[in-house]
Amino acid sequence: MISSEGSEDRKVGRMIAIIDYDAGNTRSVEAALAYLGEQSVVTGDGDRILKADRVILPGVGSFGDAMGKLRSRGLVPVIQECVSQKVPFLGICLGLQLLFEDSEESPGVEGLGILKGRIRRIPGRDGLKVPHIGWNSLRFPKKGRLFQGIDQDSYVYFVHSYYLEAQEEIVTATTEYGVQIHASVEKGNLFACQFHPEKSSRVGMQILRNFIGIT
Repeated sequence: MISSEGSEDRKVGRMIAIIDYDAGNTRSVEAALAYLGEQSVVTGDGDRILKADRVILPGVGSFGDAMGKLRSRGLVPVIQECVSQKVPFLGICLGLQLLFEDSEESPGVEGLGILKGRIRRIPGRDGLKVPHIGWNSLRFPKKGRLFQGIDQDSYVYFVHSYYLEAQEEIVTATTEYGVQIHASVEKGNLFACQFHPEKSSRVGMQILRNFIGIT
């Protein structure tokens, strides 16, 4: 787990917004950023989100419920505006899935549709348990900016029952769990991970450092 040893001095003048829509693991993300010496705010206020230097969309739970909460709180146009303004933006776990068009988990529910791809259910075959919970290694079909300084086959922590099939040109990391899972994507200043960097020990902290360092 994350140790407090080696944490940096808190950065001055940079603020990271963690979007709060009552469907995210916001506190663990906040704790990871604090360990890295970063200022963050957990908020569902659109104005505060749009003024932030970095934005993170975490998430656990149901695709349909999460989209309902984003819509009811007026956060869909806020997220779209963040992306259009090219603010560095990171989706984590369900936060990755919501960026896409739809999910087999919630038929008929439209996602944010910012990226092209589909969210599929992990097939429960060959003795594999679903949900997929645990550590899996990453491969980099092309190494995006999140993975600078990170070795091929590094392990990160997953908790999910659904996985991404995206357009190949945006995929920066994959893993295998019965099927090939597109574990991370990058397009412009938009990034997303199916795994939890905030729970992935030193590798995860380096991924978050890389995100924080993006200009």
